[in-house]
Amino acid sequence: MTVGRRGALKAALLGAAGIVLPGTANAATPAPSRPQPPHWRRGFDNQRVPDLGNGTFLNPVLAGDHPDPAILKDGADYYLTFSSFDAYPGLTIWHSRDLVNWQPRGAALTRNIGSVWAPSLEKHGARYFLYIPVKADPNDIFVSWADHIDGPWSDPVALGLHDHIDPCHAVAEDGSRWLFLSGGDRVRLAADGLSLAGPVEHVYDPWRYPEEWDVEGFSPEGPKIHHHGGWYYMLTAVGGTAGPPTGHMVIAARARSLHGPWEQHPGNPLVRTVNDSEAWWSRGHASLVEAPDGTWWSLYHGFEAGFWTLGRQCLLDPIEWTADGWLRMIGGDLSRPLRKPRGAGVVPHGMALSDRFDGPLAMGRKWAFFRPGPDEGKRVRVADGALHLAARGAAPSSGSPLLLTAGDTSYSFECDIEIDPGTTAGLILFYDDRLYCGLGFDAERFVTHQYGMERGRPANPHGRRMRLRVTNRRHIVSFHTSGDGGKTWRRFDRGMEVSGYHHNVRGGFLMLRPGLYAAGAGEARFRDFTFKALED
Repeated sequence: MTVGRRGALKAALLGAAGIVLPGTANAATPAPSRPQPPHWRRGFDNQRVPDLGNGTFLNPVLAGDHPDPAILKDGADYYLTFSSFDAYPGLTIWHSRDLVNWQPRGAALTRNIGSVWAPSLEKHGARYFLYIPVKADPNDIFVSWADHIDGPWSDPVALGLHDHIDPCHAVAEDGSRWLFLSGGDRVRLAADGLSLAGPVEHVYDPWRYPEEWDVEGFSPEGPKIHHHGGWYYMLTAVGGTAGPPTGHMVIAARARSLHGPWEQHPGNPLVRTVNDSEAWWSRGHASLVEAPDGTWWSLYHGFEAGFWTLGRQCLLDPIEWTADGWLRMIGGDLSRPLRKPRGAGVVPHGMALSDRFDGPLAMGRKWAFFRPGPDEGKRVRVADGALHLAARGAAPSSGSPLLLTAGDTSYSFECDIEIDPGTTAGLILFYDDRLYCGLGFDAERFVTHQYGMERGRPANPHGRRMRLRVTNRRHIVSFHTSGDGGKTWRRFDRGMEVSGYHHNVRGGFLMLRPGLYAAGAGEARFRDFTFKALED
């Protein structure tokens, strides 16, 4: 090989690595703006796993819709829950020993009290508390308690706070207990934390962003209080939860006393998506937590770029304390691997979404009804290797479907379905009761679900039992049917594109979830539900 060819090859290799050599042709080629992240590690059902196994991790730490994280450090254990909105059982408690690998424990809320927004998970003395804001009629904030993190949790009791959301429990230096609320307000709690002990009072005027920034609205919400180094720190979200990718952000203030006065962080905002080329959009609603190795971290949520449909996912960002007693986030745009905190052990991350229905149904941990009625649980039973689901309503819009949270950008799921006469059943991708798609069937005809409506009704050649498959590959959806248990497949003649099935189109703060439904009369029997994440 000649010197010239060797030089050209060297320049090409260096250019591919993003290294520029002065005086070569490579110098005229700009380096990539962002190195490509390594391939994801894969776990249950080929789902992506944040822990890369080499001392680093990738965000999100909890993929799919896990918004408004409420974190509790309890000795060497960490517990986390999220807004569950209209999914019941709700407020699933997750457990970790290192802040990166998380395992679901169980759901704290079983009775439908309304749409559950950003909760507060606390421990005071030996007792655990959940403060639960609910959009209902009327709106309110409820409290539930337990003597063990796995429950049983008490029946929620309304506190009578009709005009606020996003409570955060905090204890003042004098031992008094408070709930900080949206809008810079707070209210005192009784000593047992189960009722109010005073009126709502305004204590903080949140920092305001420049007028020219593209945001959804001011919306000061999600206050989180942390006591560290002789200061009380308050983190607040402003800018709106969704809307423009650049809207949602994290601001901070501090005070020597929980009773104020509060001073604004000179570096506000601490976190904000600057433009839509970043990996994560609308980042906000942050909490602080100390890792087992003494490092400090922030958990907050954000939308994956281009995937509003996955909802707000849970992100982990390292922080550092500065010499003047402030803090700053140092994880950048979270597109790159970050060094993992050293934990006190590791739990297996996530869970399988596939289900052979050969044991108790994992309600709350895996499956959840959408906006269930008081007797919804009576519709399901597991027997003989099948999920028996009693039919309800005329379609997914009126029948409270059974749903999962899937956090990958591409996946497929399939199931063997057998129906009674008069039953219609199938598989769906469900945002809410007015926006969903999927494929169902009765004994004679298919039913195509699209845009939250029932549309085409072509003939069904398989009768009352078939296997259905739904594939969602980066928002391109296809359906396949099989009359011989999956040995041979036929592509259904209707495809869909679902990138618009999300909050900025429909509202509601939800995600597009895979699931199943049964409508009409009788029941449907679902067997061998198989989920598989697909690599893009």
